[in-house]
Amino acid sequence: MQIGRLMAATERTTEKRGAGRFLPLAALAAGLVVFFALGLHHYLSFGALAENRDFLKGFVDAHPVTAPLAFMAVYALAVAFSIPGALVLTIAGGFLFGTWLGGFFVVIGATIGAVGVFLAARTAFGEGLRRRAGPWIGRLEAGFRENALSYLLVLRLVPLFPFWLVNLVPAFLGVPLTTYALGTFVGIIPGSFVYASVGNGLGAVFDAGGTPDLRIIFQPEILLPIIGLSLLALIPVVYKKFKGKA
Repeated sequence: MQIGRLMAATERTTEKRGAGRFLPLAALAAGLVVFFALGLHHYLSFGALAENRDFLKGFVDAHPVTAPLAFMAVYALAVAFSIPGALVLTIAGGFLFGTWLGGFFVVIGATIGAVGVFLAARTAFGEGLRRRAGPWIGRLEAGFRENALSYLLVLRLVPLFPFWLVNLVPAFLGVPLTTYALGTFVGIIPGSFVYASVGNGLGAVFDAGGTPDLRIIFQPEILLPIIGLSLLALIPVVYKKFKGKA
């Protein structure tokens, strides 16, 4: 009887721990729901930015330390909650702080938020998903992890992959946290500074009654160098394959 009660208590504890691993991801999902429920998405628009430009500029001027910290915190939460509109925040960073500081704050905030999603997804699904998926995901995981930094750089550099998706896939494939953080930090630098530079000239665009060109990153003079960086990131992968064949 005592052994049976002990086994039952152990099973209940295991179940609780199993359910508990979903709490971080559930908290992020709840944050996204609350964001839309409160109507905060209306503030992530160029119209809202133009309407509040004087207040925001004044806040930045009056709080040179608090304003950047607040901006990075907001950006990190936006990424962690997978809130649509991070591009508007990136341009707002350039508008409020200039190209270089704004781009730097964006990279820091985005990396922190992406790490938060990565840890939540890895806690919730990482081991369980690999056990249920069978041997094929083990082979995929081994191939990805062998060149994880190179693949992450490509996924972050090329503006074709959804940011939220790239946050999740490495968590499922067992990528180390340090590799993920480094690949994210370096990989998002070009795009962040491109859009921060757009934000740096946003005042003139607002004065003319226009909206910024969000397709700027697809212009050849910008996209081709980014693709070049992506190809450079793949050089270690190609080298390993040729070395293995040799």
